[in-house]
Amino acid sequence: MEIGYQVFATGETEEFGAVREVLPGGRPEIVVDIENSGDHAIPLSAVTAVTEQKVMVDLRRLPEAVREAVKHAHDAEDFP
Repeated sequence: MEIGYQVFATGETEEFGAVREVLPGGRPEIVVDIENSGDHAIPLSAVTAVTEQKVMVDLRRLPEAVREAVKHAHDAEDFP
């Protein structure tokens, strides 16, 4: 897992953010820039897989505030 990897909810095909830090201060977490919300800490225990520069995350293992940020990650996008 490296800075810049895209972050997805497990089973989803659209990313909600990108990794900004890995193990900040030695803590077992990653910092993810969630679209429309900014940086949030995600515990490594919520990461289900890392493959092809993609990080898969089990949203059920995240704090409510982070789940809400993910839910609204694409609100500002302009769809026709």
